[in-house]
Amino acid sequence: MNVLRTPDDRFVGLEAWPYQPRYVDVGDGLRMHYVDEGPRSAAPVLLAHGEPTWGYLYRKMIPGLAAAGRRVVVPDLIGFGRSDKPAERDDYTYVRHVEWTGALLEALELRDVVLFGQDWGGLIFLVHVGREPERFAGVVAANTALPQPDVRVDDVPPEAVAPFLSWLQWSQERDELRPSEVVGGDSPLNQTQHELSDRERAAYDAPFPDESYCAGARQFPLIVPLGDVDPPASMLRAAWAGLEGYDRPFVTAFADQEDVTRFFEPLFQERVPGAQGRVHPTIPNAGHFLQEHAPDRLVEITLGLQDT
Repeated sequence: MNVLRTPDDRFVGLEAWPYQPRYVDVGDGLRMHYVDEGPRSAAPVLLAHGEPTWGYLYRKMIPGLAAAGRRVVVPDLIGFGRSDKPAERDDYTYVRHVEWTGALLEALELRDVVLFGQDWGGLIFLVHVGREPERFAGVVAANTALPQPDVRVDDVPPEAVAPFLSWLQWSQERDELRPSEVVGGDSPLNQTQHELSDRERAAYDAPFPDESYCAGARQFPLIVPLGDVDPPASMLRAAWAGLEGYDRPFVTAFADQEDVTRFFEPLFQERVPGAQGRVHPTIPNAGHFLQEHAPDRLVEITLGLQDT
């Protein structure tokens, strides 16, 4: 496997990002980066990003969670942020991402975890919740999904699939795939027309000095399972089976303008026992990257999870 590593100087002096880098080996010769703030003795909150961002997406949530006395762990998925980046698109699979993040959970010995998962952060870490429910004290599922291998894309209403297909096409047709353009530009994922400052744009783009580093970002939309393909069909069936027995707090926090993952909001509420009878807030004036739009509200939801 040919692996690229973004030079450290790309991350010097980033806006609102003072955190010490930490690393763990996750197999396949790869190093995964994570931020670890707050008291190590406290129950951890794990903030999981998706496509094509990195831990920087949570810069507005980390301080509030840490100030409340929580340990805050923010990994960069392989291919993103300060984590290593396999250079070939075929190196990235759903199963491998689950394996790599599982190695992180084991290496850090994380228990009693509250997961905040958005986009692929949910798609990947919800598999772990289904596999090891005893590891997770609760879940906030925010603008995310968990594909069902027994539900084919033809069975989903066209209006539910169209926003994702629009994003998939946009992501593959761009000459350059820049996270700053996805979060704060004209991408289909920027439903609110959110704008970033020049320094914020530079920080989002820091992990990708050029297109050669973008294999993971390019490939992610293509590895969303749209049919019954094994793997990862068996992996997803097992994950859903585990979630259908998960009775710890599980709250959905979807943005009012989110359309790409909206189909899954009622599925989580109906099928996960820990979600039933709870308040599931809708985040107003927010889109796919709701961490940019309502960080204080999301911190409040996360800290109050046990009381929902």
